[in-house]
Amino acid sequence: MKFMNKLLIDIFLNKRIRKLLYLISPKILISYRYLLLRGRLPILNNPKLLDEKLIWLNLYWKHPLKTICADKYLVRNYIKKQHLENILVPLLGNYSSPDEIDFDKLPSKFVLKCNHGCGFNIFCTDKRFFNFQKAKTTLSKWQRINFSHLYGELHYSSIKPMILCEEFLDDKTGALPIDYKLYCFDGLVHCTMVCIGRDINSRAKQYIFFDRDWKKRYPYNTQSIQNNADFLMPEAYLKLVEYAEILSKPFPFVRIDFYIVDNKPFFGEMTFTPDGCIDPNLTQEAQMIMGDLINLPKKYL
Repeated sequence: MKFMNKLLIDIFLNKRIRKLLYLISPKILISYRYLLLRGRLPILNNPKLLDEKLIWLNLYWKHPLKTICADKYLVRNYIKKQHLENILVPLLGNYSSPDEIDFDKLPSKFVLKCNHGCGFNIFCTDKRFFNFQKAKTTLSKWQRINFSHLYGELHYSSIKPMILCEEFLDDKTGALPIDYKLYCFDGLVHCTMVCIGRDINSRAKQYIFFDRDWKKRYPYNTQSIQNNADFLMPEAYLKLVEYAEILSKPFPFVRIDFYIVDNKPFFGEMTFTPDGCIDPNLTQEAQMIMGDLINLPKKYL
């Protein structure tokens, strides 16, 4: 049994096989990953759990606005149309190729990112020690990736890859700012996951869930259950809720990420398929409660 599980995992880790599964059917790719993580296939004819409903929305609700809002460049226009351009991180440049980047014109600190997936971020905290050639090589590699082939997230499939350069959000602590991820259902915020102690690889040391009004913690992961340390609501948090509910209104589900620097909110990104639709860190209670909050729309194919 252990040998078979290892074989299945090794197969999934092969990017060529994942691409082949995707080209045969995105449903097969996602179901295969679900089987690896959950030990069974997802129920999609009458889904109940959050993960299963996210998979359903990914496969059967292909609204074009999802692609626009998942595109880290085009989403800026969507936000401007909602009259919320004040929450956008200032854009220093956008490029179709790493060779177009004039590093001499960039400030001492900046962030480079690709628009067509997740985790494609390069942080420069001091240009004197920044490896420009390594950054260009990494960006070129990322641009060749079709992100939808990795986990079957369909809204990434038609995004034209490009590179953005944004201002570095510096809160003077020497660390990356805290990440506030608001889970929104039909335009209403249900809860916020606070990501504390992020590093340049976007990983955080703690992930704690609070209810919409920051009055109690939800037992949605083990850290929320076990961590009793005080974490006060930021003064600007209610603004995050306001902005998230404006931006999320057209969608059955979306997670909207924000930062707060010097008491000013900044938009991070909109995520329709957190963890590729399958979050192994969520408790069964979280799966049931948030799954129940998703009202599946008519299919949009």
